[in-house]
Amino acid sequence: MARTGETIETRVCIDDMLGPFDCQLNPNNRWNGWLSPSFTLDTTRQLSAQTIRMADEHGYDCVDTIHVFEGRADSQDTIHLIDSGMTHEVNDDGDREPTAIAVRIPWRSLDRGATATLTRITPAVRKAARKSKATGRGAARSVVVHVRWQWMSEESDTAANVVKPGQDGLYSIGGWEWTWHFASWWCVCGEGMDWHETECLCGMNRDANPKTPLGVATWAAADTLRRLAPEATSALVDLHGEFARIISVFAGDTEIDTADDTGPFDCETLGEADEILRAALAEEGPGAPGAAGWQLVPDVKTDQLYRVTFPAARK
Repeated sequence: MARTGETIETRVCIDDMLGPFDCQLNPNNRWNGWLSPSFTLDTTRQLSAQTIRMADEHGYDCVDTIHVFEGRADSQDTIHLIDSGMTHEVNDDGDREPTAIAVRIPWRSLDRGATATLTRITPAVRKAARKSKATGRGAARSVVVHVRWQWMSEESDTAANVVKPGQDGLYSIGGWEWTWHFASWWCVCGEGMDWHETECLCGMNRDANPKTPLGVATWAAADTLRRLAPEATSALVDLHGEFARIISVFAGDTEIDTADDTGPFDCETLGEADEILRAALAEEGPGAPGAAGWQLVPDVKTDQLYRVTFPAARK
């Protein structure tokens, strides 16, 4: 696929293991079909926390980890140890040593083009790291390190690297290497959309998409009623008693006849819509109507009468 300069804001993930994370990327620049995202520093911190948690749970030998070190522009140089908790053989006699790495950060020189350096850990380095402490009150600075633990024991010079921000201040992590793909949002109609595609084919906007069970149920009940009355825009629902019940349906300000023998509805359709709302109300509990935007209507016969405004009909 040809590359272009187009950059979009979206979200990416790796299956259900990493993400979703906000990012920027060029959707046309791909590695074997996978995406190459860039992240803000705050999002990089979130990514770091997830990778370290995965490594702790599943083992460092099968997980890359991202590390973010914080300091100040006038801090003294510091040494940080990244220890996997693993060991590897170092000679034919079976001697072993920890699989770990040291990060030396020259905070005062970063703004002049210096970078952190990565080295093996020795007893002297461990001793120096124990005494190392970030100081200073200058501007905040951060250093990001990517460690590929599965290659560390092979003395590979690409097993770990310092990730520098681009000119846009974003960090490209896992690009041309990890299987990043677009995160999805699921429309209430059941259609899955890439995150940056903000409008579903049915007309629902991503940000307006219902988030709660009762919000989803409101849409589903409206869809059910509109099978027989496409003009329906709202309903009155009575929650008094044991079961929720739709008592009126409206098209704008005009009430639609709900009588079984004279109006467009039949008992089965009204009952189906009632049951959809009942199930969601039972799942969420007493505060659900207000959270879903239902409006309490004063009534002399019941103190639980709500006007429910339906989402816009599908295109």
